[in-house]
Amino acid sequence: MHAMQRLVLLILSVAITASAQGPAAVAPAAPTTPTPAAPATPTPVAPAPAAGTTNITGVLAKAGQFNTFIRLLRSTGVATQIDSQLNSSSGNGLTVFAPTDNAFTSLASGTLNSLSDSQKNALVQYHVLSTAIPMSQFDTVSNPLRTQAGSSSPGEYPLNVTSTGGQQVNISTGVVNATVDNTLYTGDQLVVYQVSKVLLPMAIAGTPAPAPAPLAPTKTKGKTPASSVADAPEAEASTDVSPAPVRVVTGGGVAVVHVLALAWVWWGL
Repeated sequence: MHAMQRLVLLILSVAITASAQGPAAVAPAAPTTPTPAAPATPTPVAPAPAAGTTNITGVLAKAGQFNTFIRLLRSTGVATQIDSQLNSSSGNGLTVFAPTDNAFTSLASGTLNSLSDSQKNALVQYHVLSTAIPMSQFDTVSNPLRTQAGSSSPGEYPLNVTSTGGQQVNISTGVVNATVDNTLYTGDQLVVYQVSKVLLPMAIAGTPAPAPAPLAPTKTKGKTPASSVADAPEAEASTDVSPAPVRVVTGGGVAVVHVLALAWVWWGL
């Protein structure tokens, strides 16, 4: 009996001890190592336009009164060509002679409309030199200047420029004479001048010189030399007439004389 009581007390003691200690502690989870994310691919960025880019139509539009020339530059494609040349690292720059709207108005009626597309292109190119020439250097250039229109040979696209100490610049095409009235833009690669007239080249508007007239034959006074006279025609008739033979026909005792030849002799006398 006493043994049974001790067993019960032992069980109760163990139960009370376990209840006091609480639930068994749970072991902490092992730390998780984070996987590094892949680096993002950068988006390509378009290059920014170069600083100081020059645009020929922009220069002329800012100056004003060059609408006709701007229209020709664009329609012929020369504006794009000039901008490409200016933005290239090579080359000696460009000089542009820009006629005003009034200069185009002064042309004979229908002048531009009478030109073909290739002639319009050549006309615009004739206003562009392949070198940037400041005003002070015009008195040192060698004439004729070669423009971007082509050959500077006589009758083609020669351009002659004269200057008096860099103060006044005169331009001659062989068809028109113009002056530089103002400097619109000056830079390292581009110089733009305002000119008083449209520069018409010989190849487009030049009138060929008439051929010289043949020399008139020289008249000599007095008797004409025998060597210069054509052979005279032979005399139509000879004054020496020989009597034609007379034929006598005898028949029946009566002589019949034919006088036809004698009549011819008489007529000749």
